Amino acid sequence: MVTLYSNKESSDVAKAVGDYIIKIQDESIQKAGVFKVAVSGGSLGKVLKAALIDDPELSKRVKWDKWEVFFSDERIVPLDHAESNYGLFDEKVLSSLPAGSPKPKVHTIDASLITGSDGQTEGSDNAKDEAIAEEYGKLFANDAHLDLILLGCGPDGHTCSLFPGHPLLKENKALVALIKDSPKPPPRRITITFPVLSQAGNIAFVAEGEGKAPAIDEIFNKPESQLPCKFVNDLNVPVTWFVNDAALKNVNVTPSKY
Repeated sequence: MVTLYSNKESSDVAKAVGDYIIKIQDESIQKAGVFKVAVSGGSLGKVLKAALIDDPELSKRVKWDKWEVFFSDERIVPLDHAESNYGLFDEKVLSSLPAGSPKPKVHTIDASLITGSDGQTEGSDNAKDEAIAEEYGKLFANDAHLDLILLGCGPDGHTCSLFPGHPLLKENKALVALIKDSPKPPPRRITITFPVLSQAGNIAFVAEGEGKAPAIDEIFNKPESQLPCKFVNDLNVPVTWFVNDAALKNVNVTPSKY
């Protein structure tokens, strides 16, 4: 089931995303005592900060000590690198938590295995890159179920580090895979695959801006679309989209308000 929510202002999008996250958090903790969530990079860090840190009402309801945070994809760069998804989450969320407050358990890639520079292929050690992906995959070996996967949608319709036409779209064994030819820099990354996405309790996309409208139009209105986000929509998983009105410019869909 796919649901689409839209608001005019980014602040209202963030509020809706925050309300939704808290709802899934509470359901998950009640059921299993833990909230397992995967986050991506891009603008999501800004949305999470606005929703879960800066909003005085929502921030009081976040049970950080029950959170277990994974990354839907990660660039093979040091954790403090500008391209690191962990680095973005740390900057926007972890570093913004009040001193002495509970912290979530966060699973990063093994930075000791990183070779090369800035995620580029030159000077990199392929065996160590494979080991990074393999080690991260072990986090899901016994239980690949995540309560919530928070995703972005690129203007090209990519999500995680799963790009249109890429062989990894057909990966059905490895839970976490290495990609060395990402069309979006840096080229070296790891990404969760559809075997993990398909086991999620919930998936939510956050997409804003007119630049996303053509991809969203195709995802929602062209059944034959081969875009990765369309494949996610077609999974047997509840999928919720949170967008701003600009992202639906000239898109023939009828959104709701969350």
